[in-house]
Amino acid sequence: MMNSAELPVYLDVETSDGKRRIAVRARKGALPGLFWLGGFKSDMKGTKAAALDVFAAEKARACVRFDYSGHGESSGDFADGTIGQWIEESVAVFDAFCEGPQIVIGSSMGGWMALLLARALARRRGTAQRASLAGLVLIAPAPDFTEELMWKAFPQEIRDQIEKDGAWYRPSEYGEPYPITRRFIEEGRNHLLLKGPIKVGCPVRILQGAQDPDVPWQHAFALTHCLPSDDVVLTLIQDGDHRLSRPQDIARMLAAVEELS
Repeated sequence: MMNSAELPVYLDVETSDGKRRIAVRARKGALPGLFWLGGFKSDMKGTKAAALDVFAAEKARACVRFDYSGHGESSGDFADGTIGQWIEESVAVFDAFCEGPQIVIGSSMGGWMALLLARALARRRGTAQRASLAGLVLIAPAPDFTEELMWKAFPQEIRDQIEKDGAWYRPSEYGEPYPITRRFIEEGRNHLLLKGPIKVGCPVRILQGAQDPDVPWQHAFALTHCLPSDDVVLTLIQDGDHRLSRPQDIARMLAAVEELS
């Protein structure tokens, strides 16, 4: 059985932008399995992803996590990435490594990926599929962030720089500045979800920090109005930030996974 210290396996994913090698860590075990979708510029060795893997090992549960192209141990340049590429990779990894019911845990951008994955699976309904959704756990979910939390929030001078130069380097408290490209913003508009109902076909649990500077709690509240399912619970953590990686936050994440299991 694979543990978090072992080397990843690689999946060659053929997408609309060519072939990319995606690093995957897959643990075999009982169902429902756990499928991790990380955030923008994060990787599968992050605090929450690693805690989920430890939880899966303790419970003898199946668990799959991976790095998007341009992230972590996968191939590609981060600056070339788009929402479309990363959801293609997410679906490919889900199809290749998951079997039976799955609880999908998505953090920040991973919350958007989880919702797009649910939509992709719903569009296949009625056809034979190896894996299905048993529930979604969304942590500070950021659907439509390229438009709602980036483009619309940028001052005009930053928008002008992106339009003119093709990119703007955004400062980060977690490391070096990183590029926000015109292609990234424009391509993201093909995947917006918050303008209508989002049919996920499974229970949803949302964890959101009230002190989140990157994804305001109002964004998570707006998301709940797009989810037609009755079984949607939003938990607002009054002193929580964006990362929600403290021990008490990890405990809430794992409790949500247990509830849906």
